[in-house]
Amino acid sequence: MNFLSTFVTFENLHEVRRLCHWGPVIALSVIAICSTMAVLDSIIWYWPLDTTGGSINFIMLINWTVLILYNYFNAMFVGPGYIPIGWKPENQQDTQYLQYCRVCQGYKAPRSHHCRKCNRCVMKMDHHCPWINNCCGHLNHAYFTSFLLLAPLGCSHAAIIFIMTMYTQLYERISFGWSTVKIDMSAVRQFQPLMPFSVPAFAATLFALGLALGTTIAVGMLFFIQMKVILRNKTSIESWIEEKAKDRIQHYQTGEDFTFPYDLGSRWLNFKQVFTWSGTPKGVGFEWPVHPKCHQHTLTIEQLKQKADKRVRSVQYRALEDYNGACCPVSKGFQTFFRTPCTEEPRIPLNKGDTILATRAGDRVRGWFPRRCVEKCHYDTAASDSTSDKKVN
Repeated sequence: MNFLSTFVTFENLHEVRRLCHWGPVIALSVIAICSTMAVLDSIIWYWPLDTTGGSINFIMLINWTVLILYNYFNAMFVGPGYIPIGWKPENQQDTQYLQYCRVCQGYKAPRSHHCRKCNRCVMKMDHHCPWINNCCGHLNHAYFTSFLLLAPLGCSHAAIIFIMTMYTQLYERISFGWSTVKIDMSAVRQFQPLMPFSVPAFAATLFALGLALGTTIAVGMLFFIQMKVILRNKTSIESWIEEKAKDRIQHYQTGEDFTFPYDLGSRWLNFKQVFTWSGTPKGVGFEWPVHPKCHQHTLTIEQLKQKADKRVRSVQYRALEDYNGACCPVSKGFQTFFRTPCTEEPRIPLNKGDTILATRAGDRVRGWFPRRCVEKCHYDTAASDSTSDKKVN
């Protein structure tokens, strides 16, 4: 019912446009191909009406598909939850501990971050996922992680069906000669399946097997990454912030003892912050349970310190050659071509002689350009107003 209510409560039908993106198109295509081929191969290999095992196998296969799509569409359409436009904390004094978002014209609540793709401040943002064309955050983190678990399980089941179908169908068609192996796809078996297993069927099954194995490995790795941060009650962004906090303390030798505020000290308690029986995570997205040694703004204060530190530790670069902003700059060498980030991050054109400030602090332009196009300046001009914030590779 939660899935149906998601569609009924759409305030605007523009949410459906999330499907019109390369990420959902590829993801749903893989699900459709693997599910369809697994059903067809099940009919060939293990006809569900003949035995109890065949029936169980078929029901489990359909069950995987339904659960995968249920969690996928909920992760996409329920969304992460957004901070209201122009939001301010109830206590006006708390604004000194929070960052201000110029785009949303309001303050960023603890654990929230602004997403350039969604163009909103996202509650407990983990990352923007192109496969669901939406952010993974507070409200849909459980759905997204469940999808990451179910997709490898379903694909593993499908892969077993593909392998067994090819094995059983080819077993009586293979003939071994002197240093040769021949496969006769036209050979007539003693038992004819309901559907013929021809050369196109073999090729389609082999292709689906490749998709299933690739999905199992890739998505399975993402699941373990997500569970690692969930069991510590973190997000991917917060793990990065914690690493930078340690680096800042070590660099300046401040002697601070930074404690991540949202780790409740128990993996089970951290797990229950995301996964609940109702499907709705704990919290309203503005305040969170914290470690006894910390308070609500421990992490936001650390973010403000890191933001100030970025300005101090920014590095000045000068452009040595032109760059036209191409997505995959082949003319800059094979190493640069293969190290180009596989993201939708904007590319920034360069003209020879431009000065660039490599930092994310301040109101500057963000993006990517090849590292080989610039050189580090040997003089301190980090405070120059004419520089731009750009990310080098």
